[in-house]
Amino acid sequence: MPPNRIIIDTDPGVDDVLAMLLAFSASKEELEVLMLSVTFGNVDVKNCLRNIVTMFQVIEKERAWRKENGRPEGFEVLMARKPIVAIGAEEPLAEQMMVADFFHGVDGLGGIHSSHPHLTPTSTWHSLFSPPPPSLTPSEAEALQKAKDEHSLFTPSLNPAHEEMLQILRENEPGTITIVAIGPLTNLAVAAATDTEAFLRVKEVVVMGGAVGVPGNPPNLSSPSTTTPTSISIPNFNLIKQPDTLLRRSLNQKNQMTPGAEFNTYADSVAAAKVFALTSPNPRTTMPPNLPGGKGQLPDYPDKMGIERRLKLRLFPLDITSPHLLPRTLFTSTISTSPTLTTSPLATWTSAFLSATYKKVSSLYPDQDPSQTALELHDPLTIWYCLSTPSESEAGKWKFNENMDIRIETAGQWTRGVCVVDRRGKGKMTGEEEVGEEVVGDAGGWLDERRGNRVDVCVESPGTERFAPELLGRVFGV
Repeated sequence: MPPNRIIIDTDPGVDDVLAMLLAFSASKEELEVLMLSVTFGNVDVKNCLRNIVTMFQVIEKERAWRKENGRPEGFEVLMARKPIVAIGAEEPLAEQMMVADFFHGVDGLGGIHSSHPHLTPTSTWHSLFSPPPPSLTPSEAEALQKAKDEHSLFTPSLNPAHEEMLQILRENEPGTITIVAIGPLTNLAVAAATDTEAFLRVKEVVVMGGAVGVPGNPPNLSSPSTTTPTSISIPNFNLIKQPDTLLRRSLNQKNQMTPGAEFNTYADSVAAAKVFALTSPNPRTTMPPNLPGGKGQLPDYPDKMGIERRLKLRLFPLDITSPHLLPRTLFTSTISTSPTLTTSPLATWTSAFLSATYKKVSSLYPDQDPSQTALELHDPLTIWYCLSTPSESEAGKWKFNENMDIRIETAGQWTRGVCVVDRRGKGKMTGEEEVGEEVVGDAGGWLDERRGNRVDVCVESPGTERFAPELLGRVFGV
């Protein structure tokens, strides 16, 4: 059995696609991808699904190209097991929907489906995610089978993503499946509320989200900032020092929609708060209030939640993901150094949407050299973590601040999606009052050890400079 068997919950998105390519290019001894759970986020869910189908089509062409050119075909994970692809949430639980098409393009990949239509699969794949009519005519049956043959690298599901997620967790031994959440947490929140016991069979939930000690990044319209934060001193939290380099230019420090919220937690703050609450010994102490006008409230968690059933959640916030960069110069040099790689279908496809992304980032910094532009590898970092063996984590290559009481704000006027952390450095106390009662001077029970969330926050990786070359080497087989 591979070290990690994972479900990827995703809203592709440029860096989501890079994360999935990294996962599928792993060896079968490193990883097993059971499912892609699709959610809204960077763009609407239909465009997210199209990007996933396109990715599989490109991988299939890439493997054929590599075989013709005498290269290892790669993508062992995908050849070892076809992942389920299931469609999930189309909107947040209770809030106004917000997408990141300002940065990622209307289709999530820099407008590639319009600018490069020849790289987009024909629309026949839509039939794979629609129930067939009760009686198929011979021509309809032939067309459906043709669509299945054309898209044979994944198993399309007609069930909602949260149901498929729960079914996988029920069918496998507890503590053997990891969920990697690199989009809004809506699908996870629905799954957890639908069957809490089954959801808590998960080994751990690895989340790209939040901003703990750095500014937020929801990437829609706003005024550019002129300041670049360095390190900030916060008690009991080892912040990552932001690199002082021209490559440190991204939408995260410019065009902020809010000063404090990262996009995934902002896009559905209620879902994030509900998932984070499962890390608490008493989830009701950190559950979000029911918002007026909510589109639908989920069932409450069971009253009795023993500590042995707490969710293990490992958070990869902007603090740790932002310094991991893919410089434009590194990407272009990697593609151009191999004479044959210039004809690679995968290199052609990724070059198309990454060029659009680099152009977008560069447009936000008109006074700076475009060649020094870099893309922050937020989502791929979570997959890099999943590729690590337990011994690598134990050796200190990955470091976490464990059991941090981080709560997601849902009801604030200006603070939707913000990670709230008690920075006072005070110790926890054991109260005699019943859990749920307010202690005088401690509204919210921040000092009561029976309350609050318990989140493990990543603060160190095997190396910010090491990641991009390894990602490119794995994905392109160089």
